[in-house]
Amino acid sequence: MFERFTKDARDVVRGAAEHAERAGAPAVDAEHLLLALLDRGPGRVSFALAALGVTGREDSVRDALDEARRRAGLSRADADALAGLGIDVSEIVSRVEEVHGVGAMSGGRAGRGRPSGRRPFGRGAKDVIEKSLRMALARKERHIGAEHLLLALTVRADVVAEVLADHGVTHASLTRVLGGGAGEGRDGRGTAKAG
Repeated sequence: MFERFTKDARDVVRGAAEHAERAGAPAVDAEHLLLALLDRGPGRVSFALAALGVTGREDSVRDALDEARRRAGLSRADADALAGLGIDVSEIVSRVEEVHGVGAMSGGRAGRGRPSGRRPFGRGAKDVIEKSLRMALARKERHIGAEHLLLALTVRADVVAEVLADHGVTHASLTRVLGGGAGEGRDGRGTAKAG
């Protein structure tokens, strides 16, 4: 499938692997793909993120991902459901961090014997890549671009999609900004080219 990836999408995947490596994560996951997308220079993704008001707020997205990681990847909906059962996730995180240090529930393995080098793709990243192919096919586009990876991130029921939605990036808003599909005859911003 990677042969269908544009150079930009391949760069995103490489960037995600670098984010995973720097974080000491055991695998590349969906959040690493989002972080790599936030790093992108000019292109359809940066245009879409700017149009949706994310440009200039990337640190807020990163902070929200960090906070979710501290909760062991639980979404706010998960935390609210547990609260309904009388379980205070914030209290549990605080107690664990008192004993084991800040970020103890994040699942990172920095310094725990993980050799540097290639990280495998986690279930979340694999799901995003699979969904990006479906997004491209649904839009009748021949190649998988970085924008398809971003679209795929918005349709998952996880913390990354929640963070994106909290910052105004939903599947509907992103589709509206990128256009409905059929990439033929479109410029780099997703608008029709003058003929």
